[in-house]
Amino acid sequence: MRPSTSSTGVDTLAALIRSSRSTVALTGAGISVPSGIPDFRTPGEGIWSDVDPFEVASIEAFRRDPKRFWEFYRPRFAMLGGKRPNPAHAALAALESEGLLAAVITQNIDRLHRAAGTRELIEVHGSIATSSCVACGQAYGLAEVDGLFDSRGIAVCDVCPAGLVKPDVVLFGEMLPAAAIERARELAGGAELMVCIGSSLEVYPAAGLPELTLAAGGRVAIVTKGPTPYDRDAALKLEGDVADELTAVLAALG
Repeated sequence: MRPSTSSTGVDTLAALIRSSRSTVALTGAGISVPSGIPDFRTPGEGIWSDVDPFEVASIEAFRRDPKRFWEFYRPRFAMLGGKRPNPAHAALAALESEGLLAAVITQNIDRLHRAAGTRELIEVHGSIATSSCVACGQAYGLAEVDGLFDSRGIAVCDVCPAGLVKPDVVLFGEMLPAAAIERARELAGGAELMVCIGSSLEVYPAAGLPELTLAAGGRVAIVTKGPTPYDRDAALKLEGDVADELTAVLAALG
């Protein structure tokens, strides 16, 4: 399908949301770009544009060389910790508070949906909000982690000092949390409308969620830049700035 022009598309998406008895949002890295967080693969800018994630951000990398792992992750913790929700996050929280959005399923680990006020949030890749000891399970809030680093530059547990502390995010090579992905699938299968925002819809299993909505007779709307595998099946696609588009949709619903 052809992308809609912004004004026409905004009105159409607002009408789809208004008529839907169950709307779910699926968000990816693109929704956080207006907050100053780079996406994953934009040349020269994306998080993985100049590094192999399997070498520095996989569960095997953590086990093999935790020092190198934290050399990569520690500055990103500092960077993400200072970021704030943008109007796209705020728009989704407002839609939920108005009873127009049942839940947000996110692939992001940045905590921004929760900071914006979203209550029904399924974080299928975990969150940087906490890190935990792999030995005893002791959990630490984001602000506490920086105090756990030893002279080697490795975060260690202060309950069992032999235990290494790992972010509570899904690293490459790890399984997604079963309860979160099951809840996401349940929501997707029961949605009359799924709005996919800021995602290329290429990373599975989250990328398979729109198919569950379509298979159950629901509709999919896409708000993202660049092509996705679902463009042809989508009821609507908007390709403008996600913050501008969602703010306009919220206004149209007001």
